[in-house]
Amino acid sequence: MKQALQLRLGQHLTMTPQLQQAIRLLQLSTLELQTEIQDALDSNLMLEVDDEHNNTDKTDAVSTTETDSAAGAQEAEVTELKGPDENSAIPEDLPTDSSWDDIYDSITPPSSAGSTVEHDFEISGNTEESLQEHLHWQMELTPFSETDQAIAEVIIDSISDDGYLGASIEEIHQALINDIEEIELDEVEAVLHRIQNFDPPGVGARDLRESLILQLKQLPLDSEWLELATQMVSEHFELLASRDYALLARRMKINEDTLKEIIQLIQSLNPRPGSQITASQPEYIVPDVIVTKVKGKWQVELNAETAPRLRVNPHYASLIKKVNNSKDNTYLKNHLQEARWFIKSLMSRNETLLKVSRCIVERQADFLEHGEEAMKALVLHDIAEKVDMHESTISRVTTRKYMHTPRGIFELKYFFSSHVSTASGGECSATAIRALIKKLVAAELPNKPLSDSKIANILSDQGIMVARRTVAKYREALAIPPSNERKRLA
Repeated sequence: MKQALQLRLGQHLTMTPQLQQAIRLLQLSTLELQTEIQDALDSNLMLEVDDEHNNTDKTDAVSTTETDSAAGAQEAEVTELKGPDENSAIPEDLPTDSSWDDIYDSITPPSSAGSTVEHDFEISGNTEESLQEHLHWQMELTPFSETDQAIAEVIIDSISDDGYLGASIEEIHQALINDIEEIELDEVEAVLHRIQNFDPPGVGARDLRESLILQLKQLPLDSEWLELATQMVSEHFELLASRDYALLARRMKINEDTLKEIIQLIQSLNPRPGSQITASQPEYIVPDVIVTKVKGKWQVELNAETAPRLRVNPHYASLIKKVNNSKDNTYLKNHLQEARWFIKSLMSRNETLLKVSRCIVERQADFLEHGEEAMKALVLHDIAEKVDMHESTISRVTTRKYMHTPRGIFELKYFFSSHVSTASGGECSATAIRALIKKLVAAELPNKPLSDSKIANILSDQGIMVARRTVAKYREALAIPPSNERKRLA
């Protein structure tokens, strides 16, 4: 083939750096956005926090003040923390048992620009330990021989966070044979029994039945119904698990009142003994949007605490015209352009988030008034069509963003759900159906729980056409056990 040059005209979409930055800021969560803002403040000398607007108007965080030129702009007042007077005389005779802090006030170092982080004494003073650390601490206080201590370490490492032994005695014995010679299976069993007497009660059990028995053994001997409860768990655990109370009462030859007392004692035990000790830190959610009702109308505002107002520093912006060095001038111009892009992207994020949130509140006003049962069916396409945006943009802006309402804090995606047709030709959201199922289960008779088929029939009578399998799916999503497991004594 003969090679030749051809000229073609065409159009295609290009992701500019500004657009990439705007999309990235849009999908960041609140904590990630605060980190991104702090990084921008630290790396760009043109950016600064607009303290004047942040202090005077906390409720409106949409508009961001940008000062393009220094002419006519007022300099931001900077308050410096001052220590003791440098000219003040130091006492010559200090008490021998005194310290510097006894004479002079300690000075807290100033925080970085834009930082609003306060000391969290709850987290810094947190001394929680994991279950394994708690068990190791008890092991060190127990008089074990070197061999038994090595066995105990392996057993403790095999205990899950729920408190159950995750490996069999045979597997632990096989793992120890390679390191400890002439170790018997009975030795591993004996060390396990000693660990099962550790705190919390029931730890180190191989199954639920053994855990309940261990917890019953650690109750005071004079506890009421202790002997019968131990007998029930030891000999009739299958009947207890299947809630066959009639056959259970006949096997143990007890009446219904006694059976009720015994079951109440067993239900007071912890099926997950390891959950009493955890090293996990509490997770706090900071809402991005705040919804309030003012004069009968729902108002949507952005949380000003999540993203402070930013502006271009007027002093550094004025240096661009004064700097003669071309290298320094280029450096300042690049920072100024990056600062403007960042502020514009931040404004775009806030405006998009506020616009989408207002549409959601407008569509789900009945939920705010009456609760989950009034939730309407809503999909991403509905909001995208109304705000004239792509569905991918709506997905980004609703992921890991939270709304504070009088009914609680919800992720924006919570307000989106599929729908089920009704007998009248309308639609009912899946969230409303789950709320109805939860309400029906809460009102059912303890000794005659509603089956999935019965719940489906009740919803059908209310005009909601839903299959039994759909009810089962929603019930499992709500962590509600099936009817045979919900059966209780009246």
